Amino acid sequence: MATTERHRTFSHIVGFDDCPFPRGHRGDVAIVGAVFSGLRLEGVLSGRVRRDGVNSTRELIRLAGGSCFAGHLQLVLLQGIALAGFNVVDVPHLHAELGLPVLVVARRAPHREAMRRALLERIPGGSRKWALVERLGEMEPLAGVYVQRIGLSEAEAVGVIRATTPHGKIPEPLRVAHLIAGGVTTGESRGRV
Repeated sequence: MATTERHRTFSHIVGFDDCPFPRGHRGDVAIVGAVFSGLRLEGVLSGRVRRDGVNSTRELIRLAGGSCFAGHLQLVLLQGIALAGFNVVDVPHLHAELGLPVLVVARRAPHREAMRRALLERIPGGSRKWALVERLGEMEPLAGVYVQRIGLSEAEAVGVIRATTPHGKIPEPLRVAHLIAGGVTTGESRGRV
């Protein structure tokens, strides 16, 4: 007798991305969160994190957990594990503090060795940040993208990607956060997520 495993669906999602910044920029970088109900944009969150700093996890917790949308959110989407250069998100801590699953999405698998070298050789506090990257593990290919996940199964992650990606490869909350971030920073949105 076959058993059917029940999978949760996630209709209330926030996707975060950072705003573009010049290569030599130091200091804070704006970040944007696009809050979705299904495929409808419900709201926008914004904050700031330090370029190559250590406050991304704290800021994401503040934005998602302290917003008027907090009571309805079911999932956090991230465009990669770091914001504003190498401000690496502690994904397990984000998951624990918000009590929400977290799905990290990338169009391509990152070059882990290049990331490791950059963190350990050029970034203050790089060894702690590399430990966060290693703790989360390798990105896995799933539904046409690469993901890292905590708090949701592989089947649930596939369901989220398919349900929130009407065009292209990137889930709509991340695509829209990227477009808003580019538009408010440079005056117009452009480029692929």
